[in-house]
Amino acid sequence: MLWLGVFAIVAHGPTALAQRFPSMPVTLVVGFAAGGGVDLNARLLATKLAEYLGQPVIVENRPGAGSKIAKEHVAKAAPDGYTLLVTTTAAAIDMASYEKAEADTLREFAPVSTISRSPMVLVVNPSMPVRGVQELVARARAMPGTLNYSSSGSGTTGHFCGELFKLQTGTDIVHIPYKGNAPSLAALVAGEVQMSFAEVPTVLQYVRSGRLRPLASTGEKRSELLPEVPTMREAGINGMEATVWYGVLAPVATPPDVVNILAHAIMDATDSPDFRKRLLDQGAEPVATTPEEFGRLLREEVARWSKVVKAAGIHAD
Repeated sequence: MLWLGVFAIVAHGPTALAQRFPSMPVTLVVGFAAGGGVDLNARLLATKLAEYLGQPVIVENRPGAGSKIAKEHVAKAAPDGYTLLVTTTAAAIDMASYEKAEADTLREFAPVSTISRSPMVLVVNPSMPVRGVQELVARARAMPGTLNYSSSGSGTTGHFCGELFKLQTGTDIVHIPYKGNAPSLAALVAGEVQMSFAEVPTVLQYVRSGRLRPLASTGEKRSELLPEVPTMREAGINGMEATVWYGVLAPVATPPDVVNILAHAIMDATDSPDFRKRLLDQGAEPVATTPEEFGRLLREEVARWSKVVKAAGIHAD
């Protein structure tokens, strides 16, 4: 039980705050509008955290400026564990793209835990005469600069996965950014572009209806929702392991004991059968980490995407 672990932590904790935490509602701040992946993870987590923490957990949407409004709000909040930021892989991409963003994020926030992760899937329009990744690579090499890939916008995970694919395969494929997943996939279905990297939940309906053809996923293992689709490594492309992850950050001066209480609560939540089922149904794998592991993941992700930024010559606006 979580509370046994919590009592053990706070019994020896150095701060009075940790000894009475939590004593009032906790707020999970989301930098995007309701309905997206970050919001979904936050709302599923909020329900379970309320059970384990014994206090209400509220989700507050503060969209705008690429989630910077939410980030600044949480960074300036009291470092007491009651105001937290739910973030995603985009945080690491921002840090890789903007040197100041990396310094600010690492200085202003304390990693708590990840919540879940989901691989990206390489999908093509069915009119493309390719059935596998190697066929796509051969076609792209034979027709440099003529194939296009869509994304939900510049600087997104789909964009960076496309650039990583080009680097790993030595191909010249043109990036076409759209304003969101819906128009990006609509363009792919309509044949305006030939390929795209997108999250499993967003492409599942198109794959099942035959409107898009999946070639490979970027996960370390096959997706449970698309078990017939090989990983990039299985398809012969190394160095393409990349996932969309979701996690929780706290203001940097939050007491370690409080951070540990929250991390243990998230771990218990991700072990809950109903929580796991709801996330798996959405194509995401529930995964909790220690604060130290999450911090290491952030640094590794920044290093990975920084190489893509430099090699591809991506310039942050």
